[in-house]
Amino acid sequence: MSEESVPAGIDPTVPSAARIYDYFLGGKDNFASDRAAAEHILALARARGYDIREAAWANRAFLGRVVRELAAAGVRQFLDIGTGLPTRENVHQIVREAAPDAKVVYVDNDPIVLVHARALLEDNARTIVVHGDLREPAKILADPQVRAHLDLDRPVAVLVLALLHFFPEDDYVDGLVGQLIDGLPSGGYLAVSHGYAALRDAEGEQEARDVYSKTSVGDIVQRPPAKIAAMMARLEMLEPGVVPVETWRPHPDQYAGNPETSGYIGGVGRKS
Repeated sequence: MSEESVPAGIDPTVPSAARIYDYFLGGKDNFASDRAAAEHILALARARGYDIREAAWANRAFLGRVVRELAAAGVRQFLDIGTGLPTRENVHQIVREAAPDAKVVYVDNDPIVLVHARALLEDNARTIVVHGDLREPAKILADPQVRAHLDLDRPVAVLVLALLHFFPEDDYVDGLVGQLIDGLPSGGYLAVSHGYAALRDAEGEQEARDVYSKTSVGDIVQRPPAKIAAMMARLEMLEPGVVPVETWRPHPDQYAGNPETSGYIGGVGRKS
């Protein structure tokens, strides 16, 4: 993406977590500042035996399996919060194959994400894009556009992938997740993925936080599986629980990755 095509309100010199993630996935919707920050993160991880690009693709594959599994279970409504820049295997594309009658709402607070997503979905009446922020989950669930598109009295799958690790305070994240669970109807689902390094390295974690402190999100933290499971304790967790995303119901024909050096853990819970 060239700096000449910057949407109003965007400072291309400030790295964006969404555009850094786009770079990890091989996308082109990023600026020089994003690429520099991403390369710094890649180098930090590589020095410690991790491949962030592999982790990003493993997380993307997890998203695909979750959506297909839930569509097969009868879910026909998906609310993807913090959707990020469009890439391959987007939720609406997976749903179109698995359950053509399903509806999707994408929510993001990044103007570039909104511009690209709306252009991609211009002719797709079953999928809409809404401006919203995970910091205000109740506001997202009450949004008139969301309510007009989805029936939140019927089962819905809320997807919050690779997002909660940008909020460093545990109590705050507990509150966000709690509000989402409160808003789920009976039979609704919450899917979460979160940054995690099996080989903990305090120095490396701090260096990564220093990089993200200069981005639009401001911070990044790792949390262990037990912490994510505790956040979702009010839900009935689908097997195998909160695990490295590579091992969540893996499919032999899909990207596998390496769970021994996984960059993400994830799980899906159902509200009774």
